[in-house]
Amino acid sequence: MKIVIFAGGVGSRLWPLSRKNTPKQFEKIVGDKSTLQLAVERLQPDFKYEDIFVATGKSYVDIVRKQLPDLPHDHVVGEPKMRDVGPAVGLMAGILTKVAPDEPMVILWSDHLVKNEKHFRKILKTAGEIITEEKDRIVFVSQKPRFASENLGWIKHGDPVSSRNDIPFYSFVDFKYRPDSETAKRYLTSGEHTWNLGYFVTTPDFLWKKYQKFAPDVYKGLKEIVDSWGTDNFYEVLGKIYPDLEKIHFDNVILEKLDPKDAYVISENIEWSDIGAWEALKEALSEKEKDNVIRGNVLVEDSSDSLVYNIGGKSLVVGIDLEEMVVVQTDDVTLVCPKSSIPKVKKFVEKLEGTKHEHLA
Repeated sequence: MKIVIFAGGVGSRLWPLSRKNTPKQFEKIVGDKSTLQLAVERLQPDFKYEDIFVATGKSYVDIVRKQLPDLPHDHVVGEPKMRDVGPAVGLMAGILTKVAPDEPMVILWSDHLVKNEKHFRKILKTAGEIITEEKDRIVFVSQKPRFASENLGWIKHGDPVSSRNDIPFYSFVDFKYRPDSETAKRYLTSGEHTWNLGYFVTTPDFLWKKYQKFAPDVYKGLKEIVDSWGTDNFYEVLGKIYPDLEKIHFDNVILEKLDPKDAYVISENIEWSDIGAWEALKEALSEKEKDNVIRGNVLVEDSSDSLVYNIGGKSLVVGIDLEEMVVVQTDDVTLVCPKSSIPKVKKFVEKLEGTKHEHLA
Protein backbone atom coordinates (compact mmCIF):
# COMPACT_ATOMS: atom_id res chain seq x y z
CA MET A 1 0.00 0.00 0.00
CA LYS A 2 1.03 3.58 -0.64
CA ILE A 3 0.14 6.35 1.78
CA VAL A 4 -0.29 10.00 0.82
CA ILE A 5 -0.41 12.53 3.66
CA PHE A 6 -1.47 16.06 2.77
CA ALA A 7 0.32 18.78 4.72
CA GLY A 8 -0.18 21.99 2.81
CA GLY A 9 -2.78 24.11 4.62
CA VAL A 10 -2.05 27.32 6.50
CA GLY A 11 -4.38 26.56 9.40
CA SER A 12 -5.44 30.07 10.38
CA ARG A 13 -8.14 28.71 12.72
CA LEU A 14 -5.27 27.82 15.07
CA TRP A 15 -3.78 31.31 14.95
CA PRO A 16 -1.65 32.69 16.56
CA LEU A 17 0.18 29.35 16.88
CA SER A 18 -0.37 28.46 13.22
CA ARG A 19 0.85 31.04 10.68
CA LYS A 20 1.81 31.22 7.03
CA ASN A 21 5.48 30.58 7.73
CA THR A 22 4.86 27.88 10.36
CA PRO A 23 1.47 26.20 9.74
CA LYS A 24 -0.24 24.06 12.37
CA GLN A 25 0.84 20.70 10.93
CA PHE A 26 4.47 21.50 11.73
CA GLU A 27 3.82 22.71 15.28
CA LYS A 28 3.88 20.74 18.52
CA ILE A 29 0.20 21.11 19.35
CA VAL A 30 -0.10 17.75 21.11
CA GLY A 31 2.91 16.50 23.07
CA ASP A 32 6.46 17.04 21.82
CA LYS A 33 5.92 16.17 18.15
CA SER A 34 4.19 17.95 15.29
CA THR A 35 0.87 16.64 14.03
CA LEU A 36 2.62 15.69 10.77
CA GLN A 37 5.13 13.59 12.70
CA LEU A 38 2.29 12.02 14.69
CA ALA A 39 0.42 11.22 11.45
CA VAL A 40 3.43 9.26 10.19
CA GLU A 41 4.24 7.72 13.56
CA ARG A 42 0.76 6.22 13.99
CA LEU A 43 1.28 4.23 10.78
CA GLN A 44 4.24 2.38 12.28
CA PRO A 45 5.19 -0.44 12.26
CA ASP A 46 2.70 -1.63 9.62
CA PHE A 47 3.68 0.82 6.87
CA LYS A 48 7.21 1.53 5.66
CA TYR A 49 8.67 4.99 5.07
CA GLU A 50 9.39 4.08 1.44
CA ASP A 51 5.63 3.69 0.93
CA ILE A 52 4.73 7.10 2.39
CA PHE A 53 4.43 10.33 0.36
CA VAL A 54 3.79 13.84 1.68
CA ALA A 55 2.12 16.53 -0.43
CA THR A 56 2.78 20.05 0.81
CA GLY A 57 3.48 23.59 -0.31
CA LYS A 58 6.77 24.38 -2.06
CA SER A 59 7.87 26.63 0.80
CA TYR A 60 7.34 23.85 3.35
CA VAL A 61 9.35 21.09 1.63
CA ASP A 62 12.47 21.68 3.74
CA ILE A 63 10.39 21.65 6.94
CA VAL A 64 8.84 18.30 5.99
CA ARG A 65 12.20 16.77 5.15
CA LYS A 66 13.67 18.00 8.42
CA GLN A 67 10.78 16.63 10.49
CA LEU A 68 10.67 13.34 8.56
CA PRO A 69 14.33 12.56 7.76
CA ASP A 70 13.59 8.87 7.03
CA LEU A 71 11.24 9.76 4.18
CA PRO A 72 12.74 9.27 0.68
CA HIS A 73 13.82 12.63 -0.75
CA ASP A 74 11.49 12.53 -3.76
CA HIS A 75 8.50 11.44 -1.68
CA VAL A 76 7.96 15.03 -0.58
CA VAL A 77 6.08 16.86 -3.33
CA GLY A 78 5.87 20.65 -3.06
CA GLU A 79 3.04 22.43 -4.86
CA PRO A 80 4.17 25.81 -6.24
CA LYS A 81 0.78 27.38 -5.54
CA MET A 82 -2.22 26.21 -3.54
CA ARG A 83 -5.03 25.18 -5.90
CA ASP A 84 -7.31 23.51 -3.33
CA VAL A 85 -7.74 19.79 -2.74
CA GLY A 86 -9.00 18.85 -6.20
CA PRO A 87 -5.76 19.37 -8.14
CA ALA A 88 -3.69 18.33 -5.09
CA VAL A 89 -5.25 14.87 -4.83
CA GLY A 90 -5.21 14.49 -8.61
CA LEU A 91 -1.50 15.27 -8.79
CA MET A 92 -0.63 12.59 -6.24
CA ALA A 93 -2.95 10.06 -7.85
CA GLY A 94 -1.26 10.72 -11.18
CA ILE A 95 2.23 10.37 -9.71
CA LEU A 96 1.30 7.07 -8.10
CA THR A 97 0.06 5.73 -11.45
CA LYS A 98 3.75 5.94 -12.40
CA VAL A 99 4.82 4.20 -9.19
CA ALA A 100 2.17 1.55 -8.46
CA PRO A 101 -1.02 2.08 -10.50
CA ASP A 102 -2.95 -0.94 -9.19
CA GLU A 103 -1.68 -0.93 -5.62
CA PRO A 104 -4.02 0.39 -2.89
CA MET A 105 -3.49 4.09 -2.19
CA VAL A 106 -4.50 5.72 1.11
CA ILE A 107 -5.32 9.43 1.41
CA LEU A 108 -4.75 10.96 4.87
CA TRP A 109 -4.34 14.43 6.41
CA SER A 110 -1.62 15.79 8.66
CA ASP A 111 -3.60 17.86 11.16
CA HIS A 112 -5.78 15.19 12.79
CA LEU A 113 -5.56 13.23 16.01
CA VAL A 114 -6.24 9.47 16.11
CA LYS A 115 -6.02 7.85 19.54
CA ASN A 116 -6.99 4.27 18.62
CA GLU A 117 -3.95 3.79 16.42
CA LYS A 118 -3.87 -0.01 16.36
CA HIS A 119 -7.46 -0.27 15.16
CA PHE A 120 -6.83 2.52 12.65
CA ARG A 121 -3.97 0.56 11.07
CA LYS A 122 -6.14 -2.56 10.99
CA ILE A 123 -8.85 -0.64 9.15
CA LEU A 124 -6.40 0.68 6.54
CA LYS A 125 -4.93 -2.76 5.91
CA THR A 126 -8.40 -4.31 5.68
CA ALA A 127 -9.56 -1.65 3.22
CA GLY A 128 -6.39 -2.35 1.26
CA GLU A 129 -7.31 -6.02 1.04
CA ILE A 130 -10.71 -5.12 -0.40
CA ILE A 131 -9.20 -2.73 -2.94
CA THR A 132 -6.61 -5.31 -3.97
CA GLU A 133 -9.51 -7.59 -4.93
CA GLU A 134 -11.83 -4.85 -6.27
CA LYS A 135 -9.52 -2.32 -7.90
CA ASP A 136 -12.32 -0.17 -9.33
CA ARG A 137 -13.66 0.80 -5.92
CA ILE A 138 -13.13 3.45 -3.29
CA VAL A 139 -13.47 2.84 0.45
CA PHE A 140 -14.27 5.79 2.70
CA VAL A 141 -12.88 5.47 6.22
CA SER A 142 -15.07 7.39 8.67
CA GLN A 143 -15.54 7.95 12.41
CA LYS A 144 -18.66 6.94 14.29
CA PRO A 145 -20.09 10.29 15.43
CA ARG A 146 -19.69 11.33 19.08
CA PHE A 147 -21.86 14.44 18.88
CA ALA A 148 -24.00 16.43 16.44
CA SER A 149 -21.20 18.36 14.73
CA GLU A 150 -22.16 21.22 12.44
CA ASN A 151 -18.53 21.80 11.42
CA LEU A 152 -17.79 18.42 9.87
CA GLY A 153 -18.91 16.63 6.75
CA TRP A 154 -21.15 13.58 7.11
CA ILE A 155 -21.50 10.38 5.09
CA LYS A 156 -24.79 8.55 4.76
CA HIS A 157 -24.33 4.82 4.38
CA GLY A 158 -26.67 1.92 3.74
CA ASP A 159 -26.66 -1.64 5.05
CA PRO A 160 -23.50 -3.73 5.45
CA VAL A 161 -22.52 -5.40 2.18
CA SER A 162 -19.65 -7.47 3.58
CA SER A 163 -17.35 -7.93 6.54
CA ARG A 164 -13.66 -8.69 6.85
CA ASN A 165 -11.44 -8.95 9.92
CA ASP A 166 -14.54 -8.13 12.01
CA ILE A 167 -14.90 -4.81 10.19
CA PRO A 168 -18.20 -4.25 8.32
CA PHE A 169 -18.24 -2.54 4.94
CA TYR A 170 -21.39 -0.51 4.23
CA SER A 171 -22.87 0.65 0.97
CA PHE A 172 -22.37 4.33 0.23
CA VAL A 173 -25.37 6.64 -0.20
CA ASP A 174 -24.46 10.33 -0.04
CA PHE A 175 -22.39 13.19 1.45
CA LYS A 176 -23.52 16.25 3.38
CA TYR A 177 -21.08 19.03 4.25
CA ARG A 178 -21.63 21.01 7.46
CA PRO A 179 -25.34 20.45 8.14
CA ASP A 180 -27.38 22.83 10.27
CA SER A 181 -27.98 22.10 13.95
CA GLU A 182 -31.25 20.22 13.61
CA THR A 183 -29.99 18.14 10.68
CA ALA A 184 -26.80 17.24 12.59
CA LYS A 185 -28.87 16.09 15.58
CA ARG A 186 -30.95 13.92 13.27
CA TYR A 187 -27.82 12.45 11.70
CA LEU A 188 -26.39 11.61 15.13
CA THR A 189 -29.37 9.45 16.09
CA SER A 190 -30.12 7.99 12.67
CA GLY A 191 -27.63 5.13 12.84
CA GLU A 192 -26.88 5.59 9.14
CA HIS A 193 -24.68 8.68 9.22
CA THR A 194 -21.02 8.96 10.11
CA TRP A 195 -18.33 11.66 10.15
CA ASN A 196 -16.47 12.17 6.88
CA LEU A 197 -12.75 12.42 7.67
CA GLY A 198 -11.49 12.85 4.13
CA TYR A 199 -9.76 9.46 4.46
CA PHE A 200 -10.17 6.92 1.69
CA VAL A 201 -8.52 3.94 0.03
CA THR A 202 -8.57 3.25 -3.70
CA THR A 203 -6.14 2.58 -6.54
CA PRO A 204 -4.27 5.40 -8.31
CA ASP A 205 -5.49 4.10 -11.67
CA PHE A 206 -9.17 4.18 -10.61
CA LEU A 207 -8.91 7.74 -9.29
CA TRP A 208 -6.82 8.96 -12.23
CA LYS A 209 -9.47 7.73 -14.66
CA LYS A 210 -12.13 9.61 -12.71
CA TYR A 211 -10.20 12.85 -13.22
CA GLN A 212 -9.99 12.09 -16.92
CA LYS A 213 -13.75 11.55 -17.04
CA PHE A 214 -15.09 14.21 -14.67
CA ALA A 215 -12.47 16.99 -14.94
CA PRO A 216 -10.83 16.80 -18.40
CA ASP A 217 -9.29 20.29 -18.20
CA VAL A 218 -7.68 19.64 -14.82
CA TYR A 219 -6.63 16.19 -15.99
CA LYS A 220 -4.95 17.58 -19.11
CA GLY A 221 -2.72 19.87 -17.07
CA LEU A 222 -2.01 17.25 -14.45
CA LYS A 223 -1.11 14.65 -17.07
CA GLU A 224 1.55 16.91 -18.57
CA ILE A 225 3.01 17.35 -15.09
CA VAL A 226 2.80 13.65 -14.27
CA ASP A 227 4.49 12.70 -17.54
CA SER A 228 7.57 14.57 -16.29
CA TRP A 229 7.65 12.70 -12.95
CA GLY A 230 11.03 11.09 -12.37
CA THR A 231 12.82 13.46 -14.73
CA ASP A 232 15.11 16.38 -13.93
CA ASN A 233 12.57 18.91 -15.17
CA PHE A 234 9.60 17.74 -13.06
CA TYR A 235 9.54 20.83 -10.86
CA GLU A 236 10.01 23.11 -13.84
CA VAL A 237 6.91 21.62 -15.51
CA LEU A 238 5.04 21.62 -12.19
CA GLY A 239 5.82 25.30 -11.63
CA LYS A 240 4.73 26.22 -15.14
CA ILE A 241 1.39 24.38 -15.28
CA TYR A 242 0.10 23.79 -11.75
CA PRO A 243 -0.53 27.46 -10.75
CA ASP A 244 -2.97 27.86 -13.66
CA LEU A 245 -5.10 24.81 -12.84
CA GLU A 246 -8.67 25.42 -11.75
CA LYS A 247 -8.96 25.98 -8.02
CA ILE A 248 -11.57 23.43 -7.00
CA HIS A 249 -12.27 21.12 -4.08
CA PHE A 250 -11.96 17.35 -4.44
CA ASP A 251 -15.57 16.89 -3.37
CA ASN A 252 -16.77 19.05 -6.26
CA VAL A 253 -14.49 17.65 -8.91
CA ILE A 254 -14.82 13.93 -8.09
CA LEU A 255 -16.95 12.86 -5.12
CA GLU A 256 -20.18 14.62 -6.13
CA LYS A 257 -20.02 12.83 -9.48
CA LEU A 258 -19.07 9.42 -8.14
CA ASP A 259 -21.44 6.51 -8.72
CA PRO A 260 -22.51 5.34 -5.23
CA LYS A 261 -22.13 1.75 -6.42
CA ASP A 262 -18.39 2.32 -6.74
CA ALA A 263 -17.92 3.05 -3.04
CA TYR A 264 -17.93 1.35 0.34
CA VAL A 265 -17.96 2.95 3.78
CA ILE A 266 -16.17 1.85 6.95
CA SER A 267 -17.62 3.45 10.08
CA GLU A 268 -15.58 2.66 13.18
CA ASN A 269 -14.46 4.34 16.39
CA ILE A 270 -10.83 5.27 15.89
CA GLU A 271 -11.09 8.09 18.44
CA TRP A 272 -10.49 10.64 15.70
CA SER A 273 -10.53 14.40 16.17
CA ASP A 274 -9.97 17.31 13.83
CA ILE A 275 -7.59 19.53 15.76
CA GLY A 276 -7.54 22.24 13.15
CA ALA A 277 -9.24 24.80 15.41
CA TRP A 278 -8.89 25.65 19.08
CA GLU A 279 -12.35 24.52 20.11
CA ALA A 280 -11.83 21.22 18.30
CA LEU A 281 -8.49 20.74 20.05
CA LYS A 282 -10.20 21.43 23.36
CA GLU A 283 -12.81 18.73 22.65
CA ALA A 284 -10.14 16.24 21.56
CA LEU A 285 -7.95 16.63 24.64
CA SER A 286 -10.67 16.85 27.30
CA GLU A 287 -11.60 13.73 29.25
CA LYS A 288 -14.84 15.48 30.22
CA GLU A 289 -16.59 18.39 28.54
CA LYS A 290 -16.09 20.77 31.46
CA ASP A 291 -12.39 19.98 31.88
CA ASN A 292 -9.81 22.68 31.25
CA VAL A 293 -6.98 22.07 28.82
CA ILE A 294 -3.79 23.93 29.70
CA ARG A 295 -0.24 23.94 28.43
CA GLY A 296 2.85 25.84 29.45
CA ASN A 297 3.28 28.37 32.23
CA VAL A 298 -0.41 28.62 33.16
CA LEU A 299 -2.50 28.80 36.34
CA VAL A 300 -6.31 28.72 36.32
CA GLU A 301 -8.75 29.09 39.19
CA ASP A 302 -12.54 28.68 39.38
CA SER A 303 -12.57 28.00 35.65
CA SER A 304 -14.12 25.32 33.45
CA ASP A 305 -14.42 24.17 29.83
CA SER A 306 -11.56 26.44 28.75
CA LEU A 307 -8.33 26.07 26.82
CA VAL A 308 -5.31 28.10 27.97
CA TYR A 309 -2.05 27.67 26.05
CA ASN A 310 1.13 29.57 26.86
CA ILE A 311 3.44 28.77 23.96
CA GLY A 312 6.70 30.65 24.02
CA GLY A 313 5.33 33.42 26.19
CA LYS A 314 7.78 34.22 28.98
CA SER A 315 5.27 35.55 31.48
CA LEU A 316 2.82 33.48 33.55
CA VAL A 317 -0.75 33.31 32.22
CA VAL A 318 -3.41 33.37 34.96
CA GLY A 319 -7.10 32.66 34.32
CA ILE A 320 -9.79 33.25 36.93
CA ASP A 321 -13.50 32.52 36.47
CA LEU A 322 -13.02 31.46 32.86
CA GLU A 323 -16.01 29.72 31.30
CA GLU A 324 -15.84 28.30 27.77
CA MET A 325 -12.89 30.53 26.91
CA VAL A 326 -9.81 30.23 24.72
CA VAL A 327 -6.61 31.99 25.74
CA VAL A 328 -3.48 31.50 23.63
CA GLN A 329 -0.25 33.36 24.29
CA THR A 330 2.80 33.25 22.03
CA ASP A 331 5.91 35.41 22.21
CA ASP A 332 4.27 38.18 20.16
CA VAL A 333 0.46 37.68 20.25
CA THR A 334 -2.15 36.95 22.89
CA LEU A 335 -5.57 35.73 21.76
CA VAL A 336 -8.56 35.85 24.13
CA CYS A 337 -12.06 34.91 23.03
CA PRO A 338 -15.03 32.63 23.83
CA LYS A 339 -14.89 29.18 22.26
CA SER A 340 -17.96 30.12 20.24
CA SER A 341 -16.03 32.94 18.57
CA ILE A 342 -13.23 30.77 17.16
CA PRO A 343 -14.84 30.70 13.66
CA LYS A 344 -14.16 34.47 13.51
CA VAL A 345 -10.40 33.99 13.97
CA LYS A 346 -9.76 33.03 10.34
CA LYS A 347 -11.51 36.15 9.02
CA PHE A 348 -9.66 38.30 11.54
CA VAL A 349 -6.30 36.95 10.34
CA GLU A 350 -7.28 37.66 6.75
CA LYS A 351 -7.92 41.31 7.73
CA LEU A 352 -4.31 41.64 8.90
CA GLU A 353 -3.06 41.54 5.32
CA GLY A 354 -2.02 44.96 4.11
CA THR A 355 -1.81 46.37 7.66
CA LYS A 356 1.17 47.01 9.93
CA HIS A 357 0.35 43.69 11.63
CA GLU A 358 0.56 41.64 8.42
CA HIS A 359 3.76 39.96 9.60
CA LEU A 360 1.75 38.31 12.40
CA ALA A 361 -0.63 36.48 10.03
